[in-house]
Amino acid sequence: MEDCATFNTPICENHNLGQDHESTEDVDPTQYRTMIGSLMYLTASRPNIMCVVWLCARYQGNSKESHIKAVKRILRYLKGKPKLGLSYPADSDLKFVAYTDSDFGGCKSNRSLQQVVVSS
Repeated sequence: MEDCATFNTPICENHNLGQDHESTEDVDPTQYRTMIGSLMYLTASRPNIMCVVWLCARYQGNSKESHIKAVKRILRYLKGKPKLGLSYPADSDLKFVAYTDSDFGGCKSNRSLQQVVVSS
């Protein structure tokens, strides 16, 4: 992935990431879970990827080729934005403020509640 092109967004706008019934090619579940675990670790300092990582993590039990492509897109996005993120200095007087937004019906796969929490 050293010579790959980068993306400006972690997922395409009108994505169709869900249960992939068309793809018959399964991916290595251990590799997929490892990639998702690494991305979940990054969400502590990169909240801009939290929603899309959560979306990809939903399919750890039955991951297909389209899901691994979505995870690779996130990695390519992160490669293009290396300095974007939060830092938590130990010696500052940090005030914690959180905002939340909910979307009922925004999930294309099952129309369930999607919730995003952004903190600073």
